[in-house]
Amino acid sequence: MREDVVVYTSPGCPDCAAVKRCLSDHGVACLERDITAPGVADEAKSRYGVRVAPITVIGHVFLYGTFAQQKPSLDQALASL
Repeated sequence: MREDVVVYTSPGCPDCAAVKRCLSDHGVACLERDITAPGVADEAKSRYGVRVAPITVIGHVFLYGTFAQQKPSLDQALASL
């Protein structure tokens, strides 16, 4: 698992599942943070300015929004790994 790849997720979120599947398809393991756990949404808000899942963090790049919105930037960030 790479410590520089983190995905903030929410249970049952289809976009979260799609982001995790995309990372897996690229052979990239990630640390998953559940935003419904105590303090995790506040952590995401203080670090990235948002508290909605999915939030994808790859190194110094962070993405948020639906999987479709994240996909072009996600592909670019994964290509640089």
